[in-house]
Amino acid sequence: MAMPACFDPQAFRAALGTFTTGVTIITTQAEDGTPVGITANSFNSVSLNPPLVLWSLSKNAHSLPVFSNGRHWNVHVLSTEQELLSGRFARQGEDKFAEIQLDTGISAAPLLQDCTARFQCRTAFQYEGGDHVIFVGEVLAFDHSDRAPLAFQSGQYALAMRKPRSELRLATTPPPPECSYTEDLLGYLLGRAHYQMLHALRRLLKNQQLDEHAFFILSTLCIRDNLSLEEINKFVSYTGHVVSDSSMRFLERQHLVARELGHDQVRYVLTADGREASLQEVALAKAVEEDISARLGAGDAQALKVLLKRLIASSDPGLPDLWAPR
Repeated sequence: MAMPACFDPQAFRAALGTFTTGVTIITTQAEDGTPVGITANSFNSVSLNPPLVLWSLSKNAHSLPVFSNGRHWNVHVLSTEQELLSGRFARQGEDKFAEIQLDTGISAAPLLQDCTARFQCRTAFQYEGGDHVIFVGEVLAFDHSDRAPLAFQSGQYALAMRKPRSELRLATTPPPPECSYTEDLLGYLLGRAHYQMLHALRRLLKNQQLDEHAFFILSTLCIRDNLSLEEINKFVSYTGHVVSDSSMRFLERQHLVARELGHDQVRYVLTADGREASLQEVALAKAVEEDISARLGAGDAQALKVLLKRLIASSDPGLPDLWAPR
């Protein structure tokens, strides 16, 4: 069939890319025993009874003869933790299976680990589909996990976030018409989320006889030691707190920090007790995070972190990099 003169293949490809899909790796074994695997996002379900799935492969693919002549293949729905594996199997000219641990499946086709879902299939049909061959497989075995799936959209990896069927509202009643301040303001949502997490952390820090102000100071010194008061304030200024000399003297009396004089400037270092206290505080903060992540789900928690990093990068007033080498 001839393509219309006005048809733009690149625009068509871009339009198809707006359809968000999962990412899979399809594996099989060649007749000589060589494992073969490719990354594909053309996977889809066909039928529940009988259990059938499909995927397609370009007629130009080097692996097409192996899949066409083979009888069994496995579909691996990748998790968000397997992005590097997706890229590895999308490239040519390397040993894709080097140092990869495999599970034993019902066929000789390689069975990858740590996926969101896996489908072990036997070829049921092959169809010509333009410049691709469509493989329809009968599912002989399958398994799945709670790992968040990796997504692909408009040529980029993406994260899938769950959305409630009904609108999610925090307030039980709508604001009056004359009020322009609503719960959908980003600043309100970020602030409330921050202070609610901080509220949970404060309750835990109370047992440590420290507050969040001391937490910021000790955490900073735990990452980058030997700082002046001015340097500490540069790192914690985004919190709205100002670290004073009296703040540092309080931590000195607790034997958590010590003063050192160098180049006519006082610098602060963590003591052994201070490092231990900082590690305990970080453990408490992680406990709060793990509790919230468990409520959100691993996939939504990871998506939230990505969005927050993008927001921080786009609104950064120029804070120094705490983790950068000195």
